[in-house]
Amino acid sequence: MRSTKNGFIQSMRESGALFVYDAFAWAVGILAALALRYDFVLRDIHWGWAIVLIAITVALQFVAGWVFWLYRGRYEIGGFDEVKALVFDVFSVMVISWIAAYLLAYGNGIPRSTMIIAAPITFSIMAAARYLLRLSAERSMKPSQGAERALLYGAGYLGNQTAKRLLTDQVASVLPVGFLDDDPNKRNLEVRGVRVLGGLKDLAQAASQTGATTLIVCIGDADAGHMRRIDQLADSAGLRVLVLPPLEQILQNSSVVNEVRELSIEDLIGRHPVRLETDSIAQYLQDRVVLVTGAGGSIGSELSRQLARFAPRELILLDRDETALQSAQLAISGHGLLDTRDVVLADIRDASALQQIFQERRPDVVFHAAALKHLPMLEQYPDEAWKTNVLGTLNVLQAARAAGVSTFVNVSTDKAANPTSVLGHSKRVAEKLTAWMAQETGQRYLSVRFGNVIGSRGSMLPTFRALIEAGGPLTVTHPDVTRFFMTIPEACQLVIQAGGIGRQGEVLILDMGEPVKILEVAQRMIAQSGKHIEIVFTGLRHGEKLHEELVAEGEGDERPFHSKIAHAHVDTMSPETLDHAGWVARMDLTAEAGERVE
Repeated sequence: MRSTKNGFIQSMRESGALFVYDAFAWAVGILAALALRYDFVLRDIHWGWAIVLIAITVALQFVAGWVFWLYRGRYEIGGFDEVKALVFDVFSVMVISWIAAYLLAYGNGIPRSTMIIAAPITFSIMAAARYLLRLSAERSMKPSQGAERALLYGAGYLGNQTAKRLLTDQVASVLPVGFLDDDPNKRNLEVRGVRVLGGLKDLAQAASQTGATTLIVCIGDADAGHMRRIDQLADSAGLRVLVLPPLEQILQNSSVVNEVRELSIEDLIGRHPVRLETDSIAQYLQDRVVLVTGAGGSIGSELSRQLARFAPRELILLDRDETALQSAQLAISGHGLLDTRDVVLADIRDASALQQIFQERRPDVVFHAAALKHLPMLEQYPDEAWKTNVLGTLNVLQAARAAGVSTFVNVSTDKAANPTSVLGHSKRVAEKLTAWMAQETGQRYLSVRFGNVIGSRGSMLPTFRALIEAGGPLTVTHPDVTRFFMTIPEACQLVIQAGGIGRQGEVLILDMGEPVKILEVAQRMIAQSGKHIEIVFTGLRHGEKLHEELVAEGEGDERPFHSKIAHAHVDTMSPETLDHAGWVARMDLTAEAGERVE
């Protein structure tokens, strides 16, 4: 698209057509000025000097046009930057021509106001010529009438840029035919002939009016709840929904505004825009030694990738899985050699190994993401949760204290709020141990709690996709069960942000939006697959809740620093009070009675 359009414009420059237009504009401007000066009657003018003035001005225009890059391909024809250059060009030529005319021609029937009157006339002609050139080039690149007609939801920056790009792409499969925007101030807006036809509530009417079959969502920060409403209205209007890449990808040039894609299930349940306060993050990460436990896992690896962007002096990836470590190193460093100091093979259950690693590497900041997380498995093997999630966390905390770690972030789960499962109880104890260590050290040791993450290994969406691919049936525990969801990148962004604003001993709770009904997710995924898949209800498993909670009773929900991060307080627990026998007994009671444990 761009190469063809730019080729047309470039040929205009190379042929000198733009200079010819500009020379003609000055000639017309000067003659018009002379006519206006003499009440539209050309008389008493020494035409020889008028021709000399025009010739001098045209020569100056060639020089000024070259100096201001009008004829050297710097600016997009008819663009704002070229208009600015055109202003400087016309003003410069006017001033020098006025001086030349004053010295040569003002005593020969040429009025002194000639160039001052001619300049705005000439500028108007030059600008009009460039506008017509741009309009001609863009019209020639408009998608064919056979392209799919689309409405654009969102008439802001992304919507404007999407419309402009699609309207100048001859091979585009989509033709914008109208905007929808809920902002009443944009009801009269028009971009390249594409008008705002109403708000989202007017979707069906706009589709009928324009013959649109597709809706493109051009809102970079639409949350999951908004996306679900858009999807429902589009579905009832018979429209296919496409979405743009996230705004962050566009700004980082990893995507462009006309790279639309089909609406995914992730958009409907996990799209939570995050605005990071980078100053508070950079303050505690930049030029520091940062260590991540569980760095090969879904959360740990993404967390490490994002941490690398804040320029720590050293980023240490610790995990017991060598293959996962290699994958993480490949994503962050661009190689998987496993022979560098940034990867450490160790198990958090090994207290002495952790002590040695922490003493040698002396991290300033620790993100503790290593944990066992599958609730049904831990219900069968509660001792494994004790060894990893409880004692393993304690081992990391003690090693961090001995090494003088100043910031410690324990990655927790919503199942730790009013826990009913082995997983939830083990993570609740980990939160309390972290709070205790904060009290002991006086440093910023804190926990971050959030719900399900989309796309992690063994999580719901990959499992559902595998079951659908296999032909079903698709298993759901209960028709009314709900869960909170967030994408892995979004969760990790907030974890990093929490490390910058959290206070010692706190539990920071990430805003997960509204809970999502699992049955609706399953039905949507089946509909997207186009297959006939049966849904089977298996019943809630031991320790599972019908509805998860993010905040436990009495913890509070203050948000003093960030709108998506709540600050809560938990009781402390000293390692001396840990009792494995009591743990097993309480887990047995939980399995039998389904009672909450604390």
